[in-house]
Amino acid sequence: MSLSNKIDFAVILKVNNANPNGDPLNGNRPRTDIEGHGEITDVCIKRKIRNRLIERGCSIFVQSDDSKVDDATSLRARAESETVGLGRNAFKADPKDPTKAVKTARAACEKWLDVRAFGQLFAFAASKKDPSEKGEGKGGGAGVSIPIRGPVSIQSAFSIEPVSVTSTQITKSVSGEGDGSKRGSDTMGMKHRVDSGVYVFFGSMNPQLADRTGFSDADAAVIKEVLPKLFENDASSARPEGSMSVVKLIWWRHSSRAGQLSSAKVHGSVVVDASGNVTVGEISGLTPELIPGF
Repeated sequence: MSLSNKIDFAVILKVNNANPNGDPLNGNRPRTDIEGHGEITDVCIKRKIRNRLIERGCSIFVQSDDSKVDDATSLRARAESETVGLGRNAFKADPKDPTKAVKTARAACEKWLDVRAFGQLFAFAASKKDPSEKGEGKGGGAGVSIPIRGPVSIQSAFSIEPVSVTSTQITKSVSGEGDGSKRGSDTMGMKHRVDSGVYVFFGSMNPQLADRTGFSDADAAVIKEVLPKLFENDASSARPEGSMSVVKLIWWRHSSRAGQLSSAKVHGSVVVDASGNVTVGEISGLTPELIPGF
């Protein structure tokens, strides 16, 4: 059974001396908007959610190299792997069976939690052209792409106040060629961090879209479980252990599929100050569940 009620949620998180989301087009400096507020993109947040879901044992399609649990070398290889039960030719368009792509996309939703939650674009390659047939679309031709629109939408996170970014020059010494006894030349570089900041991001779960992908109440419960643990097992040189943490998860479960209020009004009821203190305004008929960070 798919998601029975609309759900809204908010996540408040803290950053201390870490680079929460570097911008590769700006020397990997922490992302900021034009007013200096820190930003963590929705893509980055979804990546961390996927990693936590993998650690929980969920089947995930878009895996990073650091958290990969199979031997697939690409998304295509994972999609066409016999182990997922879709078959090597599942993602090839068949002009004699125009519903094949839809059937395969439905099977992908059943297999991978992130596909039925966030959606995915599957590009179906054209099948081999029959030499006896001529013309585009006969026995081959162009492939077809099937977009899957997921019911879980997540916004980018923004800091409550403008953030201060500290940049430090670093050096790295590496061994030269040969037996490794000779020291190579030092390489100069820069390392950036946000000194301190409180960020907030919002999300929603839509029952109407959940009907299409099969996203269920049980799936929503799993995502609810991992959100407070978003930054566990996520340490790196840019994000030392403990430098990023979830302060609070706010969870609203509406009493109907359409919801009592719009997501904009629900999200707007949250007030967070620069210290991470949270105030949730009263909404008639909708009681928030406040869950502390892990």
